[in-house]
Amino acid sequence: MADNNKQLTVWGRANSVNVQKVLWCLAELGLAYERIDAGMQFGKNNEPAYLAMNPNGRVPTLVDGDYVLWESNSVMRYLCMAYGANSPIYPSQPKARAGVDRWLDWTLSTLQPVDRPVFWALVRTPPEKRDMVAIQKDVDAEAVVWRIAEAQLANRRFIEGEQFTLADIAIGAFARRWFGVEGVTKPKLPNLERWFAQVSERPGFVRFLSAPMT
Repeated sequence: MADNNKQLTVWGRANSVNVQKVLWCLAELGLAYERIDAGMQFGKNNEPAYLAMNPNGRVPTLVDGDYVLWESNSVMRYLCMAYGANSPIYPSQPKARAGVDRWLDWTLSTLQPVDRPVFWALVRTPPEKRDMVAIQKDVDAEAVVWRIAEAQLANRRFIEGEQFTLADIAIGAFARRWFGVEGVTKPKLPNLERWFAQVSERPGFVRFLSAPMT
C-alpha cells in the first residue's frame, strides 16, 4: 500500500454501490484506509456527528485528516488528484479528463436513476412482494440507457479508449448490478459484456464487487 501521509477513512457500508466505487478506486491507487460501516442496518448516517460531516446523510463520506468530502465521484476525483498524480485512471490532459468526467456525471444523472428501481425490486424486495410486470418495464427502461454504453464500446477497449479510467470504475459498479440481476429479460449487449468481462477481473472489482449482491 502507498504511504498516504494522512490516514484515510471511508464511512459507508460495503454493499453500497457508491461506496464500492470509492473502495475500487482506492485499490487501483494502492492506498491504505479504514472503513467504518454506516447506512441502512448500520445506522450512524442520520446521527448528528455524521450529519456534521455529510449533511445529505448518505454514504460514502471520506475523511482525510481534517478534510471531509462527500459524493462518491468527487471522492474518487480527489483521491486521484491528491494521491494518484501519476495514475492514468484520471488523466491530466484537459480533453481526456473531460471525457472521463462526462461519464462520471452520466452515471449519477442518467444511469443510477434507472438502475435503482430494478436493483431494489430484484435484490432488496422479497420475491412474494415483487411486481414482475412493473419490474420488467423498469428493466426495459434501463436497457435503453445501457445501449448508450454499448455503442460507446463498439470500437474502444474501455469507456474512454485504450486506458482504464475512473469512468470504467463508475460504470462498472453499476454494470455489476445490471448483469447480476436475474428473472427478467435483458437484451444482448455484446460490447458491454466484453468490456465487463475485462473490468471484472481487476483486483479491486474482485475484492469489492464480486460478492453476492445484497
